[in-house]
Amino acid sequence: MKTTQAAVIRENGANFTFEEVTLAPLGFGEVLVRNIATGVCHSDIVAANGLVFSPRILGHEGAGVVEEVGPGVTNFEVGDKVIMGFNSCGLCGSCLSGRPFACESFLPLNMLCQRLDGAVTIHDAHGGEIAGNFFGQSSFAAHSVANVRNLVKLPADTPDELHKLLGPFGCGLSTGAGTVINALKVRPAESIVVFGAGGVGLAAAMAALASGATCVIVVDINDDRLTLAQSLGVTHTFNGMDSDLVDKINKATDGGAHYAIDTTGNMKVVRTSHEVLRIGGTTAMVGLSAPGTAVEFEHMGILDGRNIIGVVEGHAVPQVFIPQLLDLYKVGKFPFDTFVVQYPFEKLNEAIADSISGATIKPVIVF
Repeated sequence: MKTTQAAVIRENGANFTFEEVTLAPLGFGEVLVRNIATGVCHSDIVAANGLVFSPRILGHEGAGVVEEVGPGVTNFEVGDKVIMGFNSCGLCGSCLSGRPFACESFLPLNMLCQRLDGAVTIHDAHGGEIAGNFFGQSSFAAHSVANVRNLVKLPADTPDELHKLLGPFGCGLSTGAGTVINALKVRPAESIVVFGAGGVGLAAAMAALASGATCVIVVDINDDRLTLAQSLGVTHTFNGMDSDLVDKINKATDGGAHYAIDTTGNMKVVRTSHEVLRIGGTTAMVGLSAPGTAVEFEHMGILDGRNIIGVVEGHAVPQVFIPQLLDLYKVGKFPFDTFVVQYPFEKLNEAIADSISGATIKPVIVF
């Protein structure tokens, strides 16, 4: 069994404490990853305040190096540089048809903090159970037990300094960019409005520009974030508090946007994202809200052909899509590193606070 340092949260809303924990031996198809960094995602913050499993280890944007391979693993070896994304079963109809983001076991594999068979794989120094396996990794720890299905192998010559920044490709950045490229399939000369200029929203805006969209609008209530969006090349930015926001967007898009994305999870914003569409346009809902939250739409606004879709993990196959994003970065079309801020592991609580306040768009924890 492997002992390692981890950030543990023992009750909803509490700070993370740093403890020595023990990881169970690797099972079939599992890999031990020595983490070098991990992103902080909005989903981690939601899970820190609302999961019923305590204590628990979160984190799901890990980047690291394979330290050990378990039985049945043939496509990874010790020393491989990897990114960890979401987990999937690989056996259901969705997985077999190339849609692991719609895996029939997505919830238990990623959110229930245990192996699919119910086994708990992490224990504290006193032998007490700790809920782990969050998104198949629980990367708020120096080591993670991951499954081969949520690993993406990087080129061996990937520089270490770049490798540290790539963890968010496993969730937040893939979600934003994948929503544009994979789900909405934005084409050249089309228009899109992105609500929320966090990591997911800015990734979506960069992907829209890379896809050839000629009207890319970003909406946020933080003017500093709007300034950053402008520096990335978006064509318009608007403050979400503007009383004439819808009119401004309609004017900029010549009668309504082809696409809109909500990354906020705010139901008022979701409604607005649908109102700014032209007939035949599509809103993609990406932002997470509390379970049971209801949203109302004007009925004729749907009957006239405006669409609403929900998108999970950018509708991405991580092993295919993450290398594509990396290629876009290498040619200057996905400059995500402009809004990443690195924090040492022991300042995880500070990184989360800065993410909540908006002081930092994309915190990355470095081990």
